[in-house]
Parts: sequence; structure tokens; C-alpha cells
Amino acid sequence: MTRAPDRERRWKGDVAIVGGGSAGVLLAARLSEEPGRRVLLIEAGEEPTDPDIWVPAAWPALQGRSYDRDYRTEPQQGTAGRIHHWARGKVVGGSSCLHAMGYMRGHPADYQAWVDASGDARWGWDALLPAFEAIEEPPSGSDGGHGKGGPMPVHLPSDEVSPVARAFIEAGAALGLPRLEGHNGGQMIGVTPNSLNIRNGRRVTAADAWLTPAVRARDNLTILTGSQARRVILDGRQARSIEVIGHKSAVEVFADQVILCAGALESPALLMRSGIGPRDVLDAAGVGCLIEMPQIGRNLQDHLLGAGNLYAARRPVPPSRLQHSESMAYLRAGDFTATGQPDIVVGCGVAPIVSERFQAPAAGTAYSLLFGITHPTSRGSLRISGPELGDRLIIDPAYLQTDRDRALFRRALEAARTIGHHDGLADWRGHELLPAKLNSTAKIDSFIAEAVITHHHPCGTCRMGKDADAVVDGDLRLKALDNLFVVDASIMPSLTAGPIHAAVLVIAETFARTMKA
Repeated sequence: MTRAPDRERRWKGDVAIVGGGSAGVLLAARLSEEPGRRVLLIEAGEEPTDPDIWVPAAWPALQGRSYDRDYRTEPQQGTAGRIHHWARGKVVGGSSCLHAMGYMRGHPADYQAWVDASGDARWGWDALLPAFEAIEEPPSGSDGGHGKGGPMPVHLPSDEVSPVARAFIEAGAALGLPRLEGHNGGQMIGVTPNSLNIRNGRRVTAADAWLTPAVRARDNLTILTGSQARRVILDGRQARSIEVIGHKSAVEVFADQVILCAGALESPALLMRSGIGPRDVLDAAGVGCLIEMPQIGRNLQDHLLGAGNLYAARRPVPPSRLQHSESMAYLRAGDFTATGQPDIVVGCGVAPIVSERFQAPAAGTAYSLLFGITHPTSRGSLRISGPELGDRLIIDPAYLQTDRDRALFRRALEAARTIGHHDGLADWRGHELLPAKLNSTAKIDSFIAEAVITHHHPCGTCRMGKDADAVVDGDLRLKALDNLFVVDASIMPSLTAGPIHAAVLVIAETFARTMKA
């Protein structure tokens, strides 16, 4: 139930979860299933109230509203010096209230990389399948996955799919891409409508799925909103308590186990404010270094999408009945018939989606093909600028800093244009608006730098691994402490091929199963 701690401004219990996003709400629900375990969920934002949150097509307009933290990156050399806005939810349900609702488990090889990094077979594809199945509501149509009664819908659209997206799928298939029944059966390469966290035409947030009225009514669950963890107070190898700042006063939280679910930006930032992290970063921010962990805040990764390869339409494009980006085609660069793990992606946006550097034509007059790479090798960093919650985070994703990433982005643009000019789209294609004529590698790279936008998948800043420098181990325990765990996208050693929401949920579900075992 949502309530405040007692009048002494302290709370004491078994588990304190910092962050009420997707991982946090799942854990709050799962761990409070045991009546004898007292669980506190701490969320910086409030309960969601904006009705637009549940309207799938409204999602781009949610960015910048009061429940979006709206972080800004440092100017990026690889993207023409641009500063990128990173939307992150500050609301119960977190970024599941903001993102585009795509649900893709990823490719089995994505998770083998996690096994290789951690030395723990629990993070492999086959071992994770029962957790995925427990998360997912059985789809209304086969999406290649096999949900078995979980709370999160995985809707595979059929009748609602835009005719432009249908033509995009036909063009991809004609070029040799397999037709898939969704992206979730282990084979990512191919064309299909995107599976979405939508039920009966409405977005389903993680909070909708897991924090049901029955869960909220549990006597052993406390949900503390409008409150942000300032720092974790240490006692030797233990997290003794958490200092939590609310609207009017502070609360000290004592728990046997502390679980950070604040995301790839705020989880490492909280550790740094607590004196845990790279010594040079903490010194520069005016925070005493209590435990030196150089890799906290490192290994920052994100997906980029080129926005975009833009086409004027021959006839009016009907508005999306879903969420504008309706189909993603995954493939191997340079070969539409190759199998295995994808390395590039082309998506169909039935709206004219472009970066801020270009002027979008009127809705209904154009459509976009988005393009990107699935496993970037560029690695950035996050650091705090000071000891307080109001001190800005210095976010440097180091976009497009490797030769491999730039080369694959060229191939992704080439694949988008190959699909875009195929006869399968002839009934919709008027003429190509973007890019202009590109007659050199330098001009291609310049266009990509101007066109790319974030796909909103930051991760990796508290990476899991068996090596001495890794931040958490295979149990997701912070290696320097006995009772503090990190359970969110920050622990991912590397990106999965598609949107990472499914991966975040399976991380949390797997951790919950470990705690309940």
C-alpha cells in the first residue's frame, strides 16, 4: 500500500528497493508475495495520472513532460557536436510509461555474451526462457514466444498494422528476409510487425502489470513516492541504511537487503554519491571515496537509430493505429539472406520521423525508414558533478567512436535505401527526400551524424562480470558489499539486439526467483 514511514521518519524492514521503474515494480510485487517479508519501494516520482500515457500513438509527445527526467548528454563528436535528450521516467512504472512499447527478447547469442562475461549459466537464453514465460501474457497471436500467463501483454498486431508497414514487410521478404511470427522465438533476422506491450488498444506499463490493486493492498508492501535516495550509508561491508529525501523531510531507511533498480543512470550515480566509484570522479565531485570501484559509470552503451531515410508519399499515409514505428527488420549487413545474430536493423516509421537537424514534412505526407546497428562497440561513461541530488549527471555515450560502428551504420543506411526503393513500396513511394545525393564516405558519415537519435536503451554502467573490475557478480551483488544488489539495465554487460525492456524485466524476474529459492 502507498503510505509514509512512521512519524519518526525512519523505516525498517527486510528489503528496500530504490527505483519504481520496470525492474523495481516487478521486484516489489514478487518479493512481497511472502507475507513475512517487509518490502519498501522508493520512487522519486509520483503515481502516473496523465491520460496520454496509455494512448500508444501519443508516446513521442510524452517526452519533456513533468515525469520525464529529460537528461542531456555532453556534445557528441560522433554526431556533429549535438546534445541528445535522454527521456527517463520519473514516475511509478518508470520509463515503461514513456517508451515505444516494443517488446523483443533478443537473440540467444546476446545472452551467451552475458554467460561468457559472468561465468554464470543462469543468464543464458535457455535458462532464461522460464522467466520470460512467467513475465509474458500469452499473446493474442503467435509472436514466436510462449508466454504462460504472466501479467505483461505481448501483443502481435495484425489488422491494426499500417498498409505502409505491410508494404515494408513485403519488400523485405522479397529481398530474402524470412517472415517471422514476431521477434521473440529466438530468430531475430527477418521481417514482422513489432510485438508491443499493449492490451485492448492501451499501453500497459510495468506498474499496471505488477502493481495491481491486490498487490498494493498487501500489508507488507510500502510504496514511498516523491522520494529520492540521496546516498547509501555504509558500515564496513554492509549497506547500513539509505538516506531518502522527500518533498518536505528526510527518511532514513534500514533494510537487511538494499536493491538498486534506479536504472543505468541513477543507480551508478547513487553509488557515486555514496562514496563508491572511481576515485578520480569522486574527488572531482567533492565526494570522499570510501570504496574505489573504477568501473562504476563506465561501459555506457545505447542504441542509435538514423532518422531517417525519408520518403514523400504518393498518397496520404493513414495515421498509425499503434505507435508509429510498426515493424523492425533485423539482418546481417550486406546480405538479406544471411542467418544468425543480426548486426543491423531497419525500421518502418509510418510517420515522418527525423532528427532535430531536419524539417519534418506534415503528417500523412511522408514516411521514414529508420536504420541502426544492434551491437555498438563504442563505450561511454557517466559521472556525477557533485554530491547532491540536484548536481547534474555528466553523460557521455561516446556515440560512433569506433570504425566498426561507423562502417556498420553505412551498411544500415544502405539496407534502408535498398528496402525503400524496392518495388514492394512502389505504391507508396513518391520520391526520396532524405538523404540528399551522397557521393563519398565523408558525406555519408556526415548525414548519419546529423540523422541519428537515441533509441532510449542506456545500459551497462554497473556491468556484471567474473573479472576483478566488474561491478556486480552473477548474483547481481555489488562486489564490495554483502547486502547491496543492482537489478536493472546498468548490469547488462552488452546490449541485446532490440529494445531492452524485455531484458530488464527478465533480469528482475530472474533475481526474484533467486531470492525466493
